[in-house]
Amino acid sequence: MHVVITGASRGIGAGLADLYREAGHEVTGTGRSVMADFQLDVAHPSDHSAMAEAMAGKPVDLLICNAGVLFDRSEALESGYNAEMWAAMFAANVTGVFLSVQSMLPMLRLAPNAKIAIISSQLGSSTHAGGGMYIYRASKAAALNLGRNLATDLRDEGISVGIYHPGWVKTDMGGDVADITIDESVQGLAARFAALNLETTGCFETWDGRAHDL
Repeated sequence: MHVVITGASRGIGAGLADLYREAGHEVTGTGRSVMADFQLDVAHPSDHSAMAEAMAGKPVDLLICNAGVLFDRSEALESGYNAEMWAAMFAANVTGVFLSVQSMLPMLRLAPNAKIAIISSQLGSSTHAGGGMYIYRASKAAALNLGRNLATDLRDEGISVGIYHPGWVKTDMGGDVADITIDESVQGLAARFAALNLETTGCFETWDGRAHDL
């Protein structure tokens, strides 16, 4: 199996890359760092074009859209959340997901029963609106909506799409007080990806297999 993972230089993405490599799968991990298998800023269309050209004709069995940013943790409602921050976070967390899928689609179509996994967040759930972090929440809600619509459009091509909450993970983004380790998250996520099929396409699930409210 060939697995492509965006944002694979650290955190959950790096953990997933290690897990699949240790299982004997071929992994292409992307990141903004030169240490990645392929240097890719998901917010830059030219990077996607270069990667698509480099991978032309090579089947992709699983695309994991993991790359994302969180800049608005400490913003004040009255004075924060400037327009530039909105643009930067949506470029990475939403447009970046779409461009990743769009650029890899020809390679996904070459693989039987290809899958797309989009890492969203419980903070994107409209049912559980806890307030604050407005840009991050809105971007993850948009990523969820994007994934569910992609599931509709790609079902007839045999490509399944799942959207996932990875848990509150002890990473640079999640912090030391988070609930679970990277290993716990990636083990659970990998199990979810393995179970994904056309019957469950469009699902929004937690890392440990629970259906999540939209």
